[in-house]
Amino acid sequence: MVRIPVIPEAAIEEHFLRASGPGGQNVNKVESAVQLRLDLARAGLPEAILARLVKLAGRRVTGEGVLVIEASRHRSQDRNRTDARERLMAMLAKAAEPPPPPRRATRPTRASKERRLEGKAHRGGVKKLRTEKPRPE
Repeated sequence: MVRIPVIPEAAIEEHFLRASGPGGQNVNKVESAVQLRLDLARAGLPEAILARLVKLAGRRVTGEGVLVIEASRHRSQDRNRTDARERLMAMLAKAAEPPPPPRRATRPTRASKERRLEGKAHRGGVKKLRTEKPRPE
């Protein structure tokens, strides 16, 4: 199990804004979308996790080093807020996973080479049987 680092509340900022897209009478007057901003400098993350998080986030990290997550899937502000925080935690969990070790090159064994060549010869034989032989006249 991967241990997710604890983020101090001071590093997280939330702004509420009006969600775009179609909606009823509610859409033009209720600020239900959430923009969660995590200041990576104040987050206190280890260097390795921080580097993986920045790579994982891609364009969601601003030039000032702030990770921005926007959530507007739901109609209620509270559900969007929860959704944004869950997405942040999922991103942190993925960044906290250590990368897999690099693949070590191996060489095929003699037996596996022979099996491969036998399989090719067998397949070629099957195809050769499919060819139409000329009929004697």
